[in-house]
Amino acid sequence: MSNSIQEIKKEVEGFVVSSETELETFRMRFISRKSVIGELFGNMKSVPAEERKAYGQDVNALKDLAEARFQFHIDNLKSGSKKVENHADLTLPPIEDHFGSIHPLTATRQRFIEIFERIGFNVSSGPEIEGDWYNFTALNFPENHPAREMQDTFFIEKNPDIALRTHTSSVQIRVMENEKPPIRTLSPGRVFRNEAISARAHCVFHQMEGLYIDKGVSFADLKQTLYHFAKEMYTKDTQVRFRPSYFPFTEPSAEIDISCQICHGEGCNICKYSGWVEIGGAGMVDPNVLENCGIDSTIYSGFAFGMGIERITMLRYGIKDLRLFTENDIRFLKQFSSL
Repeated sequence: MSNSIQEIKKEVEGFVVSSETELETFRMRFISRKSVIGELFGNMKSVPAEERKAYGQDVNALKDLAEARFQFHIDNLKSGSKKVENHADLTLPPIEDHFGSIHPLTATRQRFIEIFERIGFNVSSGPEIEGDWYNFTALNFPENHPAREMQDTFFIEKNPDIALRTHTSSVQIRVMENEKPPIRTLSPGRVFRNEAISARAHCVFHQMEGLYIDKGVSFADLKQTLYHFAKEMYTKDTQVRFRPSYFPFTEPSAEIDISCQICHGEGCNICKYSGWVEIGGAGMVDPNVLENCGIDSTIYSGFAFGMGIERITMLRYGIKDLRLFTENDIRFLKQFSSL
C-alpha cells in the first residue's frame, strides 16, 4: 500500500498543467470521488488494524497535497491569462484617440425640434412604406389626379398601391386619425422620390413637416410661426417671403423662401443667383383633409408646412453640394467635430 501512495504522490507532484483541459484531467485523476486517491480511501477496510492509523495519515497527507497542487494550478492559469490580457508592446507607436461627431443633418434636426418644442409642438413618426390612403388619398389626391405626377414615386406594389413615402405628410394623417384637436406636431423622417441626383436634389432625403390644428387658426399664425423659425434657425436678419403656390392638401398654399445664407443675396449656384432660396411649402390645411381624418372642418382649422432638412442644413453651414451628406467622406464629416 505504501508503494502505491508514493507512486501517486510522485505523479501529483510531477503533473504539468498548462490549460483548462489539463486542469480538469488533474481534478478527475486526483480530486474527484472516483479518483485514485478516492480508491485509496476505499481500500482502508482491507488494511490490517495495526497499520490502519498510519495508512490513513499517509492517504490524508496525499489528499492535502493533491488539493494544494490543484489550487496552485488554478492560480497559475489565472495569472497567466492576466499577463496575456495586459500584454502591451511598448515599442509600437501610440494609438491616437479618435472621437466621432454628430452628423450635420442630425444637428439640424435636433435644432429644428428644439425650436418648435418651445412653442408647444411634439414629435411624431410613422412607417416609411405607406399605402395609397396615407400617402395620397387622405391628402386630397384624387385617383388619376395630375398632382400625383408632381412627385415621382417608388412603387413597391400596384393594385393596391404600396409605395415608399414621398413626404412625411402621411404621418400627419395618422396623427389626425388618432388624436383630437388641438394638435401641434412635427413629423421628421426620411422620404423617397425618383429624382436625378445633383448638388441640389437627391432620391433619398429628409423632411420635417409641421401641423397645427385648433379652433381659429389662421394664415397669420402660419406666417408668424415660420418667421420665428427662420430667425431662430439662422439669424435675426434673415428675410422670409411667401409666394402663392398649389398643393392638394392645403388651401391657400405658398412656397417659403428665405434670403440666401451662403451669398447673402449676392447670387450663387445654390440660390440660382436670385438671392433667395426656397426652403419648403406651407398652407392652411384643406377642409377635405380634415374631414378625411374625422375632424369637423366647420369647427377646426389648421396650417401645415414641410421643409427639407438637407436644404436647411446647407444654408445653416454654408454647404454647396447636397451629395456630401451621404458620401461618408471623413474629410467632410471631420469639419463638424465641434458639434
